[in-house]
Amino acid sequence: MLRACLQHLRDGSEPPFECIVVDDGSTDASAEVARSYGARVLATGARRGPAHARNKGVQAARGNVILFLDADVCPAPDTIARVREAFEKEPDLDALIGSYDDAPSSPGFVSQYKNLMHCFVHQSGRRAASTFWSGCGAIHRDVFLALGGFDEAYDRPAIEDIELGYRLVGARRKVRLDPHLTVKHLKHWTLTGLIRSDIFDRGVPWTELIWRDRLMPNDLNLRTSQRVSVALVVLLVALSGIAALGWDAGSSISLGLGVLGGWLLGLAAILLLNRRFYAFLAQRRGPAFACAAVPMQLAYYAYSGFSFAVGTFRFAAGLARERVVLLEAEGEPVPGKIVESRQVA
Repeated sequence: MLRACLQHLRDGSEPPFECIVVDDGSTDASAEVARSYGARVLATGARRGPAHARNKGVQAARGNVILFLDADVCPAPDTIARVREAFEKEPDLDALIGSYDDAPSSPGFVSQYKNLMHCFVHQSGRRAASTFWSGCGAIHRDVFLALGGFDEAYDRPAIEDIELGYRLVGARRKVRLDPHLTVKHLKHWTLTGLIRSDIFDRGVPWTELIWRDRLMPNDLNLRTSQRVSVALVVLLVALSGIAALGWDAGSSISLGLGVLGGWLLGLAAILLLNRRFYAFLAQRRGPAFACAAVPMQLAYYAYSGFSFAVGTFRFAAGLARERVVLLEAEGEPVPGKIVESRQVA
């Protein structure tokens, strides 16, 4: 994938001023491939995670605008030119993000669904962006450094770019989404890999970030329609549980029909809320693909609700732990907790 990424950069209408590839503990020939394309290769020495790797690359960069690209994307021929022109035309622009294109490389259904959903979300997002994206995102180097770069507490691929985006918004920096700035995603998704990543690498930490900054913008994956869809899927699950309990208890047919009616009404509401997405899928991959995507989307909303619940619990538990530590440090008793007597520096 790295070879394809670098080849597309080389074949683009405008080459980058400088190409830096950070080798984050690879065990293959990635470093040699990068050097063969004239890239400057930096090594982290171990598997430190993309946040650390990108920060290392920025520290070594000489350009005043940094364009981040994942190794598993192929930039369009005009990617570099569009980034340069955007910053030239808007002197007050601090950061710019793009999206995946509507022709993902991997042919499998799960990969097509996941990448097309990302494309649709970004293509229909607000032009005044509320976050940052490192798959294809550019930022002024001095702005990046002033904000402290990516948070290296994220030691694996997670939401380090979204967290930076929250700090950009909090600092009132100008971030724009360009729907014409596209890259082709080469990643092959499996169903288990997708669910695991969506829950543990995105959903749970993103929820904690929302509570930390008290910020849930009506944009991208957090649109009101998506929040309502999550609530409706939770309702559908609850109705299914009621139906199962009622069946076991030998409830009347009228109760079953009432639950079924509510379930169908909730499903219809979800389909209506997401009609533009299904129309997009039907236009790109046909009606059969769009219909097959409905249960995938329902599952996505179900585990997104689960992720929000887990993230909320983790955030609340973290606040409780911080309060216990604070009380212990101040020498105050903590109700219901027996601690060893120790000196606190």
